[in-house]
Amino acid sequence: MNLENPYLLLTPGPLSTSPTVRQAMLRDWCTWDDDYNVGVVTPIREGLVKLATATRPQDYTTVLMQGSGTFSVEAMIGTAVPRDGKLLVLANGEYGNRLGRIAITLGIETVIHDSGELAPPDLSKLEAELAADPSISHVVVVHNETTTGMLNPLEEIATIVKGHGRIFLVDSMSAFGGIPLDVAALGIDFLVSSANKCIQGVPGFGFVIARVAELEKCKGRSRSVSLDLYDQWQGMEKGKGKWRFTSPTHVVRAFAQAMKELDEEGGIAARHARYSENQRRLVSGMERLGFGCILPHGLHSPIITGFHDPASPDYQFQRFYDLLKQKGFVIYPGKVTGVDSFRIGTIGHVFPEDIDRLIEAVGGSMYWQA
Repeated sequence: MNLENPYLLLTPGPLSTSPTVRQAMLRDWCTWDDDYNVGVVTPIREGLVKLATATRPQDYTTVLMQGSGTFSVEAMIGTAVPRDGKLLVLANGEYGNRLGRIAITLGIETVIHDSGELAPPDLSKLEAELAADPSISHVVVVHNETTTGMLNPLEEIATIVKGHGRIFLVDSMSAFGGIPLDVAALGIDFLVSSANKCIQGVPGFGFVIARVAELEKCKGRSRSVSLDLYDQWQGMEKGKGKWRFTSPTHVVRAFAQAMKELDEEGGIAARHARYSENQRRLVSGMERLGFGCILPHGLHSPIITGFHDPASPDYQFQRFYDLLKQKGFVIYPGKVTGVDSFRIGTIGHVFPEDIDRLIEAVGGSMYWQA
């Protein structure tokens, strides 16, 4: 059986996975059996806590949630923020704005600080707002804003939020597992990510790493039955890994294999080093070919990078995309409002030599040049 892919997914997820991760899905599992719940789910939950903090792992737990990453984001917001709470959203792109839309739809009183898609959050404004409005109970931010590839200043934001004694929520969807952090050291109360991002699993579930002391306060808060993070946690605790509703068993088993491979690579620090080298080679090669970055280099993450479209009237993104796909690479359309651009991801089962091959393919696909 050929488990190889016809092309690399150079996207922020779903992303290219290893053949062994895909192979792990070839067995069926019973959702009620201890072989699955105790043997697969429980080690995943414990392993994610260890990845999230080396300083206070005893203070945290992990809750797995069916669906796409956004399902887990909504579960986190809808469960963590009480009915009389107030959420401040730091937004600088599509995914930060989505946090605001989720909160407003759930009927949560919401303040949105929108710094625009090309700038980091305004820390002075955050400091002033928290000082002026004691009714703000929670703050949420996107760790890596994949609209542009911007890595937001998580440590500085955490210092301000916790300095004012507020509950801190982090959407680390495309960064957790690929960028080192310690939730306990930063004071993060809830952090959400997904199976199909930097840990290099496949789509099907997300997870929330939560401070136990805060999650214990969340009983009855959820605005949803299926997205009740507290009830899901209680089910997994009492059922030794049992999910309340049908578990995505094949996806979970693939994730267990992906976590094993992360450990074999050398953990998050080693993966971050690989992703960073991928991104360094990408930017160097693309700039050498004449492509300008959307962001200044100092705001880049190793996850995904936005590039301006060429100025040539002969350039068409779809044709460029199709030519690269024929050569074995799938890239991503741009998302920045009013800026003609595209994005290239550097995470997943992708290595520096793959990026070198991509640059060669891009150079050979520049049909619009004379």
